[in-house]
Amino acid sequence: MTITHLQDTVTLNNGVKMPQLGLGVWKAKDGEETYAAVKHAIQHGYRAIDTAAAYKNEESVGKAIKDSGVPREELFITTKVWNADHGYDATIRAFETSLEKLGLEYLDLYLIHWPVKDKYKDTWKALERLYSDGKVRAIGVCNFNIHHLEDLLGEAKTVPAVNQSEFHPYLTQEPLREFCKSKGIHFEGWSPLGNGKLLDNASIQEIAKKYNKTAAQVILRWHLQNDAITIPKSVTPSRIEENVAIFDFELTAEDMNTINSLNKDERTGPDPDNFNF
Repeated sequence: MTITHLQDTVTLNNGVKMPQLGLGVWKAKDGEETYAAVKHAIQHGYRAIDTAAAYKNEESVGKAIKDSGVPREELFITTKVWNADHGYDATIRAFETSLEKLGLEYLDLYLIHWPVKDKYKDTWKALERLYSDGKVRAIGVCNFNIHHLEDLLGEAKTVPAVNQSEFHPYLTQEPLREFCKSKGIHFEGWSPLGNGKLLDNASIQEIAKKYNKTAAQVILRWHLQNDAITIPKSVTPSRIEENVAIFDFELTAEDMNTINSLNKDERTGPDPDNFNF
């Protein structure tokens, strides 16, 4: 399906519809910076907002949602349980804290932020409970590699709806994306612009020139055409608008291949098999 509008959605494995493009607020400062970015994004048509307990800006996200004037049911709000809160009881408590900070009665998507060894299965059971209790519309994971997913699926009653992982032209994650697809798990990319490293890439700049677009717009378009959900982060009003002006052009198969071929398996963030936080 071709995404032609900012509010177009993908259908998750439980039938819930999720916007394919949203605003990420990682590293956005709590207070006015996050509040203004989220409010501006919603006013300019964004309907998905992605935060996390670890970002420490859930209260500002919640205030912007409340003040946006857009009905709650039209928005899709994601947050994540942090590593220190793994385990069944701690996860339930962490969820309630996030919900309270956001000022919401339910969440659209709740994710395990990192696969903390020997703990994520108990955490997943808590997410399954929250899901069956109707407190969250969909549950998923972040930064799970294939072996983490296989391990989880061995015991899970509910297949994760989403796996959010680092994804950009220098880290195309093809085996992971194929695995997710085979299990009905929708792939979502974080750090879509490779922490800005990709904006100077000559091949991408050449393609951008052809369409009279920016390098960022070409990369985000590439995400959509790879069927990935994407959540570019920005607190700059003009960038928030620029990042979604990507529905009036389509990359050719040749362009897609050129960008796909830039893969170096190069991460800008931590390796899910080797993190210590």
